[in-house]
Amino acid sequence: MKLIITIPVLNEEENIAAVIKEIPRQIQGIDKVEVLVFNDGSTDKTAELAKQAGADHLYAHPKTQGLATTFKDALWAALECGADIIVNTDGDNHYDQSKIPVLIEPIIKKEADIVIGSRKNLNTKHKVWNKVGSFIMTKWAGMPKYDVSTGFRAYSREAAMKLGVYSLHTYCHTTLLSAQDLKLVMKEIPIADRKVSRPSRLINNVPSHIWRAGWNIIGNIVIFRSMRFFGLVGGILLILGIYPMLRFIYYFFVDNGSGHIQSLIIGSTLMMIGYLNIVLGMLGSSIGWSRKVSEEALYRVKKMELHNKK
Repeated sequence: MKLIITIPVLNEEENIAAVIKEIPRQIQGIDKVEVLVFNDGSTDKTAELAKQAGADHLYAHPKTQGLATTFKDALWAALECGADIIVNTDGDNHYDQSKIPVLIEPIIKKEADIVIGSRKNLNTKHKVWNKVGSFIMTKWAGMPKYDVSTGFRAYSREAAMKLGVYSLHTYCHTTLLSAQDLKLVMKEIPIADRKVSRPSRLINNVPSHIWRAGWNIIGNIVIFRSMRFFGLVGGILLILGIYPMLRFIYYFFVDNGSGHIQSLIIGSTLMMIGYLNIVLGMLGSSIGWSRKVSEEALYRVKKMELHNKK
C-alpha cells in the first residue's frame, strides 16, 4: 500500500524543508511513503529546497492558479503516481507531520474514506472565523460539526477519485460538501497544530478573504443544498409577507382597506419572491441530479485512465 503526502505550496522556502523532513517514512501498514510537492508558481527557492529535502515528486504551475486548483491538480497527480492513500498538508509547517500515522489509521482499517485532522491550537482570530464557517456549514448546509477549514486531511484512493472541487478560492468547504453528497464516510481526529507567524498566502487581507470565503461557502451550499438554501430564504420571505397581507385584509373589512394598499403590495411582493425562491430550490435540486450523473461519468473516466497508465 502506497501513501503519498501532497503539499500544495506557494513561496514556502522558509518552511518546506522542515515539513518534508518531519514526514515519517516508515508507517505500520504502509509499504511505501512518498512526498509530492505541487508548486503553484513560486518565485522563490521552494522547488529547489523541496527537492533537496527529499521530495519524491515535483509538479508545478508556470503561473499561480490558486489553492483550490493546486489541491485538485495535486490530488490527481498523486493518483497518477499510484497512491492508495493521500494525505494533504500545508507547506507552512502549521501541522505536525509526525501525526500522519494517526490520521491515516481509520482509512487503513477501512473505517473511513476521509479523515479530517481538526486543529486544537487555533489563535483567537482564526478560531472565531472557523466557528462562523462551521456554524454556517452545520446549521445551514447540514454538515456534522467538523473543523471545516483545516487542510490536514487523509483520503482513500476511491474518495480522491470521486471528490469534486467546485471552487477557485479554497477546497476546504467544497470538498466536505462533495464528500457528504457522495455519501463518503468521514471521521474527525483532533491533532495539535502550530502557530504560524508569517501572513497567510491565502489571506491577502482579512475583509477580502471573508468576502471570498463567504461567497465560496454560500455558492457551494447553493450547489449541493439548493432546496435547503432557497427553501430557507423562500420560507422566511413567505412568513414576512403574511403579516402585511393580514394587515390589509383586516383593514379591508374594517374600513374598506382605505389607505392600506401598500400592505397588499409589500405582502404580495414578499410572498411572490418567496415562492420563486422555493421554485429555484426545486430547480436546483433537479440540476443536482444531473451533476451526480456527470460526477459518476467522470469517476469512471478517471478510473479507466488510471488503469490504462499502469
